[in-house]
Amino acid sequence: MTGRAPTAIYVEIVVNADMDRVWQLTQDPSLHSRWDLRFSRIVPTGNLPDGGYRFDYERSLPFHTIRGTGTSLGERRRPDGTRTSALRFSTGDRLSPLGAGRGYWRYVPTGSTVTFITGYDYTPGWGRVLNRLVLRRLIGWMTAWSFDRLRIWAETGTPPERWPVASVLLFWMPGRPRASRCLRTPARGRAMDAAPATLDALEAP
Repeated sequence: MTGRAPTAIYVEIVVNADMDRVWQLTQDPSLHSRWDLRFSRIVPTGNLPDGGYRFDYERSLPFHTIRGTGTSLGERRRPDGTRTSALRFSTGDRLSPLGAGRGYWRYVPTGSTVTFITGYDYTPGWGRVLNRLVLRRLIGWMTAWSFDRLRIWAETGTPPERWPVASVLLFWMPGRPRASRCLRTPARGRAMDAAPATLDALEAP
């Protein structure tokens, strides 16, 4: 999978919060699953030799729970002051719209704010046609909406549970999470071009 693939997704948002706060809310699995619409539960299951960890994840749907596994590795200290996190995931669930995939988070300090970026790619679980027409757009929207819900939590302390997905209908509330606050295309290059070197070295789930 590469940034050329039609499944590659990119989302970027500026968070007016301390780097350590953004890191905490995104790297702690119990906090991550609270703001990220793509997950209902993330449970670490073991450590990797290079300092990363393995995990199980779930996404609860009305009539089914999607389950999968993954590996993750974070870089908290880099010479340029940025931080990164690499991720690989997989599932054998035939009802999952996402099959195996990989991606990254990049944390870029910009004065008093943090630019939080993700790029990820995956094998469509429901076929490439349906993915291209519907699912990729939906998954991209879910990622962007979740990033803005994270931003609100980091900036104001308002817990993400205050903004369930149904809050998208509260159009009269300007402070609600909105996917439109995110950049969905990289300023240059492709979605996976900014992936850290740790992603290539990360063990498979």
